[in-house]
Amino acid sequence: MTHHSDPAAGPEKARRLYVYNGGFLTQSRVRRILQLSGYRISLGRPGPDDLVGVWGNAPTAHRGEAVAEKRDVPVVRIEDALLRSLFPGRAGGPPLGLMIDHKRSHFDPSAPSDLETILSTHPLDDTALLNRARGAMARIIEAQLSKYSAFDPSIPAPAPGYVLVIDQTRGDAAVTASGGDRNRFLEMLFVAQEEHPGARILIKTHPETAQGYRQGYFDAADTNDRISLIDTAISPWTLMEGAIAVYTVSSGLGFEAILAGHKPRTFGQPFYAGWGLTQDEFPVQRRQRTLTRAQLFAGAMMLYPKWYDPFRDQLCTLETAIETFAADTRAWRDDHAGWVASGMRMWKRRPLQQVFGRHTPMQFDDNPATARVTGRPWMVWAGKADVGHDGAVRVEDGFLRSKGLGAALVPPLSLVTDDLGIYYDPRRPSRLEKMIQMRRTLRPDQTQRAEALVAALTRGALSKYNLGGSVPTLPDGPRVLVVGQVEDDASIRTGAGTIKTNRDLLVAARAAHPDATVIYKPHPDVEAGLRTGAFDASDLADVVADTADISALLEQVDTLWTMTSLTGFEALLRGVDVVTTGAPFYAGWGLTRDLGLVPPRRREDISHLGLVHATLIDYPRYFDPVTRLPCPVEVVVERLAGGNVPGPSAANRVLSKLQGLFASRAHLWR
Repeated sequence: MTHHSDPAAGPEKARRLYVYNGGFLTQSRVRRILQLSGYRISLGRPGPDDLVGVWGNAPTAHRGEAVAEKRDVPVVRIEDALLRSLFPGRAGGPPLGLMIDHKRSHFDPSAPSDLETILSTHPLDDTALLNRARGAMARIIEAQLSKYSAFDPSIPAPAPGYVLVIDQTRGDAAVTASGGDRNRFLEMLFVAQEEHPGARILIKTHPETAQGYRQGYFDAADTNDRISLIDTAISPWTLMEGAIAVYTVSSGLGFEAILAGHKPRTFGQPFYAGWGLTQDEFPVQRRQRTLTRAQLFAGAMMLYPKWYDPFRDQLCTLETAIETFAADTRAWRDDHAGWVASGMRMWKRRPLQQVFGRHTPMQFDDNPATARVTGRPWMVWAGKADVGHDGAVRVEDGFLRSKGLGAALVPPLSLVTDDLGIYYDPRRPSRLEKMIQMRRTLRPDQTQRAEALVAALTRGALSKYNLGGSVPTLPDGPRVLVVGQVEDDASIRTGAGTIKTNRDLLVAARAAHPDATVIYKPHPDVEAGLRTGAFDASDLADVVADTADISALLEQVDTLWTMTSLTGFEALLRGVDVVTTGAPFYAGWGLTRDLGLVPPRRREDISHLGLVHATLIDYPRYFDPVTRLPCPVEVVVERLAGGNVPGPSAANRVLSKLQGLFASRAHLWR
């Protein structure tokens, strides 16, 4: 996902940047991005080779401007990038990136900024760049990301057919730089009504106004039976879908309106005006070039800003920044109302709190009746779900779980939540099943991401538990791997079909492949004596691969037999033929030979990359054990491949040893 050829990917030669605004000193993320971009924050008086940094056209900017003029040194103007954070900066969230301009602020039309220079002079004709731009635009819309993304995409928009008028914060530098004031906003509202007689007018309140930080240009006095304010945290992309026209002075939402396919009417002179993508009341005469949406986006979002990757502590591409933001946004949207959780064993509660309780601490209540009346979203551990848990979201370990066993109380790095069913139970549709169907076709950027993920997984020899181990020497010729499972596991109980024991699976595989080398691999939990399913396989298998590294085994076999094991999915990633006797989530899509009964609703052919995207990118949530933040799958893959994963706590190690002594009572901690 990282394209190091980007201008955004490498620091420039370090220069001293003198600042006179406390925010540069107190905001560690801003300091770090500037440092990685080649600037050294300094205090005092600048010399002839130094620079003065100011925050846009903020009220404090005059201090730096005065020093720069007196010392005859250049001014560098710094602003938040157009994808910023969940909440406005006044709420304390660190920025995802910065716009650093050596000419003037990107929103100041009085003379060309570095951004305007890019848009007017850069060729913007590189096919790879423009393909990336199209993919990134689609991803931002798909993930419902905006400059501030703390909104609920499920809030319905008003009935379509309205005109959208965008408010801004009173006195905002982007408004005043365009010559905007209250009268300009009133003029815009008047023209919107004149040009769309009879249409409803929706005025979108700025998030900072809605949250009480700053006053807007419109208020309730500007409404009537035809004009209404909308100050709920509704997705701007949802609003764009239902709008027949969009009016703005200079809001960043005008830029997003362009991405959504609108040609907004501008009453200021924002950076995105003048390129043939807007209808401008006050044109910037020097802007005469016509750009496509992808060209405008590439310049403003890929070539101009500096994006930051908090997981690797480096500058990164827009694509990496988008996935960082998408993971953070998804976690907030899922969790901010606060969960009540049932069926969660004591040892699981701390890691669950880290993943799901970051914004609002979780409550734990095993009584369905009292859990329901909390009014919170409700989750239950999938294996503990019972009749009384109707309506609860199911939770389970993800497919890149950890370095170590869940039964050994190693905390997970990925978890799945499912509001329809759960992935291993074929008796009803799961959210994963819907996601797999959604990925029947992939955009080029999605294909590229899934390919890169598969390459990283196979290169790192990664699997669900990543236990390591040696691989026995195997004879030449056809090799068939049979993977055992925990025989009382929920996936066996719900989806195994007629073959429900490891021995019966091995008997079937041996009968189907009498002349092949048959290798039997017991489940790690069974090998550790923590779960049921052990038996003597030596009379049926040519090789019993106890404690072998499953990833290394998969590289050496031609065919895999399984009831419902996740190892079948891991085998598909490595090009191994997979035979299923049950109905695991990856069966029924034309990728496996299915001997069991697969639900008839799975009748679409899905590419293996579509399956990968749904299963490893779309469905799970990932937790970075280093930064303790929600993260994209690629970060967990890197942590696992590099061994940068903490083991279980001392208390969990003791408890794990005790459970090994009392394995027959495993239900007490599972």
